[in-house]
Amino acid sequence: METAQAQNTQAGSQRAAAGISGFGPKGLTPRQPTRQGSAGREFLTFRLGNEEYGIDILKVQEIRSYEPPTKIANAPSYLKGVVNLRGVIVPIVDLRVKFNCLNEQGEAEINSFTVVIVLNVKGRVVGAVVDSVSDVMQLNDQTIQPAPEMSSSIVDTSYITGIANVSDRLLILMDIESLMSSAEMGLINALADR
Repeated sequence: METAQAQNTQAGSQRAAAGISGFGPKGLTPRQPTRQGSAGREFLTFRLGNEEYGIDILKVQEIRSYEPPTKIANAPSYLKGVVNLRGVIVPIVDLRVKFNCLNEQGEAEINSFTVVIVLNVKGRVVGAVVDSVSDVMQLNDQTIQPAPEMSSSIVDTSYITGIANVSDRLLILMDIESLMSSAEMGLINALADR
């Protein structure tokens, strides 16, 4: 009995140390240590279509279930609209549409797994719609490879900070702050002018 309690306490401490509260023990595997020294960074992993992405956990304010936003006239297709989040009007960007991660019918399907990741980008709050959130993962610099060099006229890789090989799957690491504050998105400049 005492051994089982000690193991439960140890497992709880490991989850807390890994920063996985709210996500369950899913992100903790025997091959994945809870701490990897000061070189490690934590990423929130999520799915867009069939691909898995990661963003810096420090940019994430909260994760909310999807609720239909109020549409804005003449907005680009990836800007779904705005929602009122505790008195703050938050623009909602559908990353699946932005990165063309659509289903066979060319649609971004909304289901029970679809969530909005609420981000704090340069002091502004922005929501990002994703297919699902996986877990919080700590990666050290040795597991992250640089993004492949490609012609910018074919593929824009400027928002990809690296690729991590984790348990035989590739995780695309994204600079969400640069993406959301880019002139192409028009979110931060428009909000800053007010």
